[in-house]
Amino acid sequence: MKTSRRGFIKSSMVATAGTLMIPNFLKATGFESSGRLQQQGKILVVIQLSGGNDGLNTVVPYRNDLYYQYRPGIAIRAADVLKATDELGFHPALSKLKDLYDRGYLAVLNNVGYPNPDRSHFRSMDIWQSGSDAATYLKTGWIGRYLDSNCGKSLCTAQAIEVDDTLSMALKGDVIKGLAMKNPEKFYRAAHHHFSKNIPGSSEVNEINDSSLHYLYKTLAETSSSAEFLYAKTKGKINSAAYPQNEFSTRLKTIASLIRSDVGTRIYYVTLSGFDTHANQQAQHQRLLAIYAEAVHAFVDDLGEDTMNDVMIMTFSEFGRRVRQNASGGTDHGTANNLFVVSKNLKRRGFINGSPDLYNLDQGDLIHQVDFRSVYATLLNKWLEVPSEKILNGSFSMSDFI
Repeated sequence: MKTSRRGFIKSSMVATAGTLMIPNFLKATGFESSGRLQQQGKILVVIQLSGGNDGLNTVVPYRNDLYYQYRPGIAIRAADVLKATDELGFHPALSKLKDLYDRGYLAVLNNVGYPNPDRSHFRSMDIWQSGSDAATYLKTGWIGRYLDSNCGKSLCTAQAIEVDDTLSMALKGDVIKGLAMKNPEKFYRAAHHHFSKNIPGSSEVNEINDSSLHYLYKTLAETSSSAEFLYAKTKGKINSAAYPQNEFSTRLKTIASLIRSDVGTRIYYVTLSGFDTHANQQAQHQRLLAIYAEAVHAFVDDLGEDTMNDVMIMTFSEFGRRVRQNASGGTDHGTANNLFVVSKNLKRRGFINGSPDLYNLDQGDLIHQVDFRSVYATLLNKWLEVPSEKILNGSFSMSDFI
């Protein structure tokens, strides 16, 4: 075993600055065979619109004259707005989202943010993903802490999956981390790469005294086992809806396949990037909103009414844009924004808390009225049915959309 072990180490990793440089799909995992996938219950799908989505051109206050005064070149014409109420409507690219609204599947929360907002993409995203306040720096994410508190000291297998190559801070806990993968088949092939054939059996692993080596072998073995399980569960499953041909839609299609295969994962995470629209915003924003709405609509149709009783989709962006357009036909980094919740199982639907207040701004920015952590608290307590106080490091009022 000594020779093959040494050769395995040399061929599969490089030690740099005290960190084992192993592939991303391994760095994203931490598995315990006794933490095999739990029985499937309520499922949360988190969609991140990365770059700072322009909420005012997403949910349009088409009856507000100030909106058109502040945005003479990029405002959505009232005639083009997909009207939902006497005051608010959707960007014309969101026709598929408007259909979900009409079916009673959508709740919209406006003015969501946090005190003392930060306009840095990186810092604001850290705040949203960690669930911290603006003055606190955390190394763990709110979903990661959910995993830590829900699974105890055992490492739950794939209780949270991000459909991507790398794992976001949101899914990183102190003890347990979520799993990052593009799709089960690629994950299975990567986990069964030629170097994994050198992994010793479980009895041999338990006899290894070197803690780092023991952890590496254990992680590899359990990753291989979990990859095989996910692949076997989803192999041959056919999605029942037609998805658009783009990367974001493909990722939601993968999530739908995993949900319909009853793999037991409670939280899924996926990102749509490109919303940093400082210049020539209109065409880019329209394209991205159409991609988002059409993919979510296909996802909901794929799951069907029965499954959507147990699935909730929450969509956020790290901040909105400034109320006034800039000189480049775009918008700069702002603060409060709208947030979408999609599910068949909503207690309150439609617009939960009114319109954006354009008459009372803070240095040209919207003032937040809903703390994003109150949304997290609602999802944790009412949907995932776990106490939120320890996970969010405090108590926050909850919304009544569920």
